[in-house]
Amino acid sequence: MASEHQLLDPVAIHKAEVLGLQARQIVEGYMAGEHKSPYRGFAIEFSQHREYVPGDDTRHLDWKVLGRCDRYYIKQYEQETNYVAHLLVDGSESMRYGSGKITKFDYAKTIAACLAYLILQQRDAVALALFDTTTRNYLPRTDSLSSIHNLMTVLSGFVPEQTTQIANVLHEMAGQVKRKGIFIIISDCFDDVDEVLQGMRHLQFSGSEVILFHVMDPAELTFPFKGSVEFRGLEGTGKLVTRPSELRKSYLREINGFINKLRSGCETSGCNYIPVNTAQPWHEVLCGYLATRQHRYG
Repeated sequence: MASEHQLLDPVAIHKAEVLGLQARQIVEGYMAGEHKSPYRGFAIEFSQHREYVPGDDTRHLDWKVLGRCDRYYIKQYEQETNYVAHLLVDGSESMRYGSGKITKFDYAKTIAACLAYLILQQRDAVALALFDTTTRNYLPRTDSLSSIHNLMTVLSGFVPEQTTQIANVLHEMAGQVKRKGIFIIISDCFDDVDEVLQGMRHLQFSGSEVILFHVMDPAELTFPFKGSVEFRGLEGTGKLVTRPSELRKSYLREINGFINKLRSGCETSGCNYIPVNTAQPWHEVLCGYLATRQHRYG
């Protein structure tokens, strides 16, 4: 448990404020664009109608019902009472890698911050878990936007240090969360792909939706290294001095096979697979995904 000194640490507070401000700017910049409010909540399962009352969001009016009976009805969705978006952020040591100014973990934190801000702004509920071999930090569900600072503090203060066991965490979460919701996994997925996919299917068992933001550094995707290079493995994998030109072809074959297997497994299971290159601006990733989701679910 954090001490009072840690909670009042001005550096930690500043990092949380910067992360929160950044998330707010990205989200509000998107929502102020061509599509002012295309994000209709994570839950998309229709539940029932209820009669319109002043103050309701007119975007949810059922115009077909209006045409038939000349009365205003609102479409209600399951998320109004049942849905929680669970943000599962990989905090293992491999997420510390970054070939440029930003690491995969920095990028993952920003995605999580943006989604948390957006979900809470839309009055849906969010829960947050940071994990490696197990869940290290967990904030239970909240639907209050005032809790955003606490979320940012936890995200900004976490330091990736341990190895990865993603599947264990997913099975653990599936056992703890009994009601259907949405699980948003943000990870590089450097683990056994078959086991990760099995964990994702376990999350789906209760009827939950699973979304994977697969975060990769551009150097991991292209292997641009030249000359003689010392590679320092994270998560206890040691060091290797070699000439990248001798490894590039086999490395790219392996990494592309890994990505294709993960993507194909997600598609077969009905999980949403979102490839993320940390060279992409955050707002492009967010906007691209939300626009795709709106088109998919209308």
